[in-house]
Amino acid sequence: MKLISWNVNGLRAALKKGFYETFESFNADVFALQETKLQEGQVDLEIPHRYHQVWSYAEKKGYSGTAVFSLEKPLQIIHSLELGPKDAGGLGLPDPSILDTEGRLCALEFNDYWLVCCYTPNAQDGLRRIDLRMAWGKAFTAFVSQLAERKPVVICGDLNVAHNEIDLRNPGPNRGNAGFSDEERADFSALLDAGFTDSFRSLYPDTKGAYSWWSFRGNARANNTGWRIDYFVVSDDLKGHIEQASIYPEVLGSDHCPVGLELSF
Repeated sequence: MKLISWNVNGLRAALKKGFYETFESFNADVFALQETKLQEGQVDLEIPHRYHQVWSYAEKKGYSGTAVFSLEKPLQIIHSLELGPKDAGGLGLPDPSILDTEGRLCALEFNDYWLVCCYTPNAQDGLRRIDLRMAWGKAFTAFVSQLAERKPVVICGDLNVAHNEIDLRNPGPNRGNAGFSDEERADFSALLDAGFTDSFRSLYPDTKGAYSWWSFRGNARANNTGWRIDYFVVSDDLKGHIEQASIYPEVLGSDHCPVGLELSF
């Protein structure tokens, strides 16, 4: 089974930059998107009818958003982390209305596993949004851990963190910045410690220069001055089923490139 995930940084823009050709070339069982920047009805996709479409839209126009196209019809779809107060059965995130309206999650239950497409909030310059970012991370780990009690879980998406120094070109100058703060890195470690595996690093623990995002500034992509912030993370019971984990820097059309996972079921 082949799964692809891609932060397209605006699907309407990506459609003008070869999106359909990329989609068709992968011939994936699951194709997940982040940062679609769409509202419902704003685009009529020419995706083959054999794919089921699931969308999460942000209320704010031109912002955030996720989507999943799958050959298998989902049994169940969840669009939020159940962000309500703890005394009402939720996870107790502060001001949950903010994230509940940003279209950051598509969780699909299939026969053999859960697929969770995620666009993690950015901590922003000066870590202005770090408290909300950390609250999201804690709730997200709790959410996928609950799913993993039922079935194996595959998490994909732009998780907006480079976990270790090997995961970005210039770790020194970026230490403490959004995406490479101690808090965000510890949050990712907490996810792994909860029973999950970074699929790419499980196969390629020492591979350097493997990045999935490059700034538009300073000719970063041409110089491979990048970050690995797009992931496939699987529950530990799927670790032995990982056949391949890939990054596709040759695929253009966004400041991110697609990442892939091949699983044997």
